[in-house]
Amino acid sequence: MNKTVTFNTLIVLFLIGFLSCSPAGNNDSKEIVAAQIGDYDPEVKLKELGIELSTPSAPVANYVNAVRTGNLIFLAGKGPLQADGTNITGRLGEDLTIEQGYEAARITGINQLSVLKAELGNLNKVKRCVKVLGMVNSTPDFTDQPAVVNGYSDLMVAVFGDRGKHARAAVGMAALPGHIAVEIEMIVEVED
Repeated sequence: MNKTVTFNTLIVLFLIGFLSCSPAGNNDSKEIVAAQIGDYDPEVKLKELGIELSTPSAPVANYVNAVRTGNLIFLAGKGPLQADGTNITGRLGEDLTIEQGYEAARITGINQLSVLKAELGNLNKVKRCVKVLGMVNSTPDFTDQPAVVNGYSDLMVAVFGDRGKHARAAVGMAALPGHIAVEIEMIVEVED
């Protein structure tokens, strides 16, 4: 009897799964997602947030700021270069607080948005922020790297809404170039 009940249960679960994956169900899901994303305008949101994008800084070595392959753009690592031309420097757990690190990550996000805008011409072409790698200049005993990189992630969601939600890694580094506080790279899916 247990084998019959188990077999019948499997049949019922299979049918439920099959019916929930029907083409009509998928179209409804796509329409709901489109309705949530459709009217959101990152260009307008930047203005509402009081963020003005600048001309991206040129690479300092033999690389480029972004590489597009298919519908993906891979953004090179950027740091917290401020409007006055100076970087936020220091190590988390030694020189900087979590709040200062968060702000450094946020500024890095603004710099990445400048690169993305230069590449695309319009941020409305961003379909999804896919993956973020946040590297935090920190002492060996500092373990709040995610709280620092939240400055970047929170900005992407504020600018792109649901399209800004991404997979992420936030890791500590013994040192970063020029003693910058953070360096962050991102992969973005874009519309044709």
